[in-house]
Amino acid sequence: MKQGLKENWKQFSLLVLINAFVGAMIGIERTIFPTLAHERFGLTSVTAGLSFIVSFGIAKAITNYFSGILSTKIGRKNTLLLGWVLALPIPILFLTANSWEIIVLTNILLGIHQGLAWSSTVVMKMDLVGVANRGLALGLNEFAGYISVAILAYFSTVWVAEYGIDFPFYVGIVIAVTGLLLSLFTVETSQLSIQETVTLSEKISELPIWKNKNLRTVIASGFVNNLNDGMVWGLLPIILIIKGLSITQIGTITSIYPAVWGISQLFTGKLSDIFCKKDLMSLGMFMQGIALLLFFPNNPIYYFVIGSILIGIGTAVVYPTFMASIAENTNPTTRPKILGIFRMFRDSGYAFGALISGILVDNFGLLAPIIFISLITIISGVSIKIEMYCLTIKQKRLKIA
Repeated sequence: MKQGLKENWKQFSLLVLINAFVGAMIGIERTIFPTLAHERFGLTSVTAGLSFIVSFGIAKAITNYFSGILSTKIGRKNTLLLGWVLALPIPILFLTANSWEIIVLTNILLGIHQGLAWSSTVVMKMDLVGVANRGLALGLNEFAGYISVAILAYFSTVWVAEYGIDFPFYVGIVIAVTGLLLSLFTVETSQLSIQETVTLSEKISELPIWKNKNLRTVIASGFVNNLNDGMVWGLLPIILIIKGLSITQIGTITSIYPAVWGISQLFTGKLSDIFCKKDLMSLGMFMQGIALLLFFPNNPIYYFVIGSILIGIGTAVVYPTFMASIAENTNPTTRPKILGIFRMFRDSGYAFGALISGILVDNFGLLAPIIFISLITIISGVSIKIEMYCLTIKQKRLKIA
């Protein structure tokens, strides 16, 4: 095997499909869990109701770190298979749960599955395509994952309205089994990473993360990105419930964000191969910060639609660019580990976003977390603009010189 998108299009396409199933697993719960917490388990505290996101975020964050190490030790394919094996009992546990504590604990297992499976597909695609189309590859990977999140987030609310709260979890059983079976047909890709040649970025990556301005800024911004996503994931359905929308209407509005996020990455992924990653990330974080301010509870519904579209585009601009920037600043041998560190900090943002939002809502009302996290997101965009430098442009100047 040799690197290249054209040379490995079959395996690449298979991994895109597999990541769609990974996204589908989390999409099932994206919109229906606030309803589940209130109607089946009678939770009234927002902090308690968002605890499922906290447990998911912590588990996925820790697993992301170890998945990088694991993929180097036992191989990318075996790490992917392990993730899908762990997914098999998750829908069954959701179906049989008789307390909210079991839901929270099951979400820990879901976080581990997502950390192993999603991380593996990212690293395997990087191995397959090499340097030239890395941003495009990551864009396609994230497109598949998040468009599936959107589709399942929407249809889960339709199924709940038509067939009851349990039906989406039966679909989850089919998704888990299919994802595992498809993963059996993947090939190990770790040997392809050694084909990459040494560049300036690989010498820079020898610096510790905290001394590398690009790496430390991207890692911090990834955390903030998922901080605001954790808030939107948890609070947006609650706000729409308070506004009196039906569960299918809630599903329609809440699925707009991941749908725009997913579709836009078909285009934004390739942008990171062409333009300075610093500028793209700064723009994306600014867009997210402004979009959050449209989610004030008293705003009309069309504000929520516009806000969902804007935050979807903003997130699509930064998401593949984050990982392409990490890849650009690391060498092939250390890349899985550093990607794992990045994804650990990024996805811990889910937990902190949900936790901070719950505490602020319970003590100060719904406006408090929206304003606070919007401000943090805008500050992150400023930090990227000040701290980072365009490594690709720097390399080109050195070559010209």
